Amino acid sequence: MILKAQMKNQITSKGVLVILILGLMIYAFFSMSSTKSVQRKEVKQMTILSAFKDGDFIPKKYACEGQDINPEIVVSNVPEGAKTIAIICEDPDAPIGTFVHWVLWNFPVNGSSVKIPEGIRKVEKLPDGTMQGYNDFGKIGYNGPCPPKGHGVHHYHFKVYAVNNVLELKGKITKKELEKALSGKILAQAEIIGLYERK
Repeated sequence: MILKAQMKNQITSKGVLVILILGLMIYAFFSMSSTKSVQRKEVKQMTILSAFKDGDFIPKKYACEGQDINPEIVVSNVPEGAKTIAIICEDPDAPIGTFVHWVLWNFPVNGSSVKIPEGIRKVEKLPDGTMQGYNDFGKIGYNGPCPPKGHGVHHYHFKVYAVNNVLELKGKITKKELEKALSGKILAQAEIIGLYERK
């Protein structure tokens, strides 16, 4: 009888122990899931707003037929640790292949939102440290959409990068040199595409 009682107690103890372990495992699993869920909510995707919506036509003001100045670009949810913003604007529909319209880097970041103003001067270095390189027109700064007449609708990709550093670049900088310098330094990126057609 004593032996049976001891065995019964051992089985009961083991059962309680198994239940406790299972309970702890379930608790740990749901805690981890909850933490992951919270972390996902905290990480927001970087977004861009401009004078046109993504997939809409670019106003003539920002093209060669207008004032040929860059549109304002507002970048939101810039990640922590970003020091500067870089921009590449290009047209993959050009007859000769992808055509670059704007190369910019070292635009300073102060907080989670950054506003690149309309009509930045077409110079290599601006007073705030922002740098501009050469586009495929062979000019410094921004030159807007100017597709051949009758060539149909072209897509202009404004690619924005949050960079973890100030880039030290010298010489005649083009898209190729900027992309090389950005390697391993991009914290986040976003893109807005505008359309333009000359009839």
